Amino acid sequence: MHSGIKWLLVGIIVVCTTVGDVLNTAGMKRQGEIEKFSPRAISRMILRIFHNPRVMGGILALAISFFALLSLLTIANVSFAVPATALTYVLETFLAKHVLHEEVNRRRWLAATLVACGVALLQW
Repeated sequence: MHSGIKWLLVGIIVVCTTVGDVLNTAGMKRQGEIEKFSPRAISRMILRIFHNPRVMGGILALAISFFALLSLLTIANVSFAVPATALTYVLETFLAKHVLHEEVNRRRWLAATLVACGVALLQW
């Protein structure tokens, strides 16, 4: 019974972490760079973040992922949980290329593929 629940939680973690990271990246790129690191500039940036729906959605998705990870750790070893959730690297590489339009070279694709192979080994 725990096996099905473990993989369901892994799926939730992978999807929510990936969505959260992509939303946060997209939202922060819209924020623009902070030019001065004065308390006033940082305060303005923080206020803009709380009014940025992409960043707020990303924070929510990452919070769901965090609580799913806590749940997973109650029924699985960390030696299973952390490698299994590494599928986020594969999905994030794909979305970085196709949603965020980042340049993803062959070396990064190879690295993501190796991670996917490592996750597949957990099934055996």
